[in-house]
Amino acid sequence: MLNLSPAALFSRVNNVVQPRPQEWLRAGVGASLGILSSVWLCQWVFGLPVALLLIGPVGASAILLFAVPSGALAQPRSILGSYLLAALVATAVAHFGGHTLAMAALATGLTLLCMFLLGCLHPPGGAVALNVVLAGPALQQLGELAILPVMLHAAALLAFALIYNNLTGVRYPKRPTPVIDLQHTRDAPPAMRVGITTADMDAALDEFGEFVDITREDLAQIIHNTEVSALRRNMGELCAADVMSRDLHWATPETSVRAALQLLQQHRLRVLPVLDEAQQLVGIVSLVDLADFAGRGGRRLLRRGGGQKTPLAEVMSSPVVAVDQHCHIVDLVPLLSNRGLHCLPVLEQGRLVGLVTQTDLIAALHRDLLRHLA
Repeated sequence: MLNLSPAALFSRVNNVVQPRPQEWLRAGVGASLGILSSVWLCQWVFGLPVALLLIGPVGASAILLFAVPSGALAQPRSILGSYLLAALVATAVAHFGGHTLAMAALATGLTLLCMFLLGCLHPPGGAVALNVVLAGPALQQLGELAILPVMLHAAALLAFALIYNNLTGVRYPKRPTPVIDLQHTRDAPPAMRVGITTADMDAALDEFGEFVDITREDLAQIIHNTEVSALRRNMGELCAADVMSRDLHWATPETSVRAALQLLQQHRLRVLPVLDEAQQLVGIVSLVDLADFAGRGGRRLLRRGGGQKTPLAEVMSSPVVAVDQHCHIVDLVPLLSNRGLHCLPVLEQGRLVGLVTQTDLIAALHRDLLRHLA
């Protein structure tokens, strides 16, 4: 158990989450170009004085959209919703109460309440409310139409962030990872049936009681990566080469369906690697592939002893999901549980050297469990 003071703990966490220098440059260039594009467009439509009156909130939003694009505060709903609410609240407050400091503070507080209620918290929205109430003559002349340059700034900055972030390798906006249902049942995927659930995270966040600037998907990913890292540390250097089967049976693309089926039955196998003349892995055929072939009209052919003229090249699965022999056993688990794979070919410099089946994985995990119990 770590025994750290609050300051030391903050320093430890801050060092861990500090992005790479390349990310500093990417974010800095993006923020600069985003501000320029937003101000230029607003200047072109409403004139430079109006555009400059709102440049402060735009600069703050640019920091969020380009430096922390994965944060909950930087998502499109947050920036568009906060700017819209701030403009509406501020124009209403200024209309009834005037352009005073007290009204600006009131508008900021009301905007914050509205952002909480509608789930679109974005700190620069408070600055938007201040700017609209305390705006100069150029913006005050627009009256209720002051919402238009505000939303143009937000839309232009967001559009640039969408393009720039994705072009520079940052997925934006954050989207939930789709859950692939291979069995088409109401059961949760195997990895989601044990461990920390969404309900557990909701309960923990409710108990924490404060706003956390992280999406639920990112929080789940951080927890998962932490669990995987701890499991990899506890299991040592156990890798695919330690658990794989080495005495393999394989076929070629020209091998007939009938011959492949006989080979599977003879050795009680569920899958058969397919190698070309250069001994390179080009495909894999499983009982599921043969069942699909039978469902397409080959059942009667197989029953009569046929299938001699149908090569595996027509029924095999390709390309093949394969792993390197040094792949840690922890990394094999999601492939053989969530991906619906029954085995993983193991390669060494592109050549097939083994197979890791679900049975091999279970045996290895069982052996590691016994080791820890002992």
